[in-house]
Amino acid sequence: MIQLMLVDDHHLVRNGFRLILESQKDMAVLADVESAEGALDMLAQNILPDIILTDVKMEEMNGITFIGRLKEKYSQIKVLALSMMNDIQTVFEVLRAGGDGYLVKDSSADEVVFGIRQIANGEKYLSVSLGLSCIENYRLYIENNPDKRIIMTKYDISERELAVLELISEGYTNAEIADRIFLSKRTVEGHRQRLIEKTRTRNTAELVRFGFHNMLLH
Repeated sequence: MIQLMLVDDHHLVRNGFRLILESQKDMAVLADVESAEGALDMLAQNILPDIILTDVKMEEMNGITFIGRLKEKYSQIKVLALSMMNDIQTVFEVLRAGGDGYLVKDSSADEVVFGIRQIANGEKYLSVSLGLSCIENYRLYIENNPDKRIIMTKYDISERELAVLELISEGYTNAEIADRIFLSKRTVEGHRQRLIEKTRTRNTAELVRFGFHNMLLH
């Protein structure tokens, strides 16, 4: 029996997947929760599925960050990411974080079931709509981005936040950064503060040192 957990902030989506999965004799849904935080709480209570199906885009903690944290502590649990986006870049981020598969939400019920069984058997699974070339593209992506993406995923740092960090390291003020990347000064200040919070540094100097130490800056 394949034990499953559903993580999605849309009740209707969770119900839809539950109906599909519970119609299978070899599958059981242990729990469905609306947030990554809720899933981590369930795991802490020793509710441990074989496979977690998680949405990629969720408020608070996104699916990619969730996968990274999950794999740090529960490496034996497989993860199938769910998304409305047929986007290779997002697939790469999911796999880089430790995900075992990627399924577009408008996939057929048969493909959902097939993908879960593939992952349960120790295989990776990607939606057929992504194309067979995706695996090769992913291999090349890993070779060309050996460290930065791991750190960005681990600390949930966006491309925009990375751009702000690079300009901070070059000595630009918030106002100058705002002019260079066409944002308001307040938005830049927000990015700077979130970077400090995400990296658990105490000030801008420590943030820049963090960036160089972790290969985000060169």
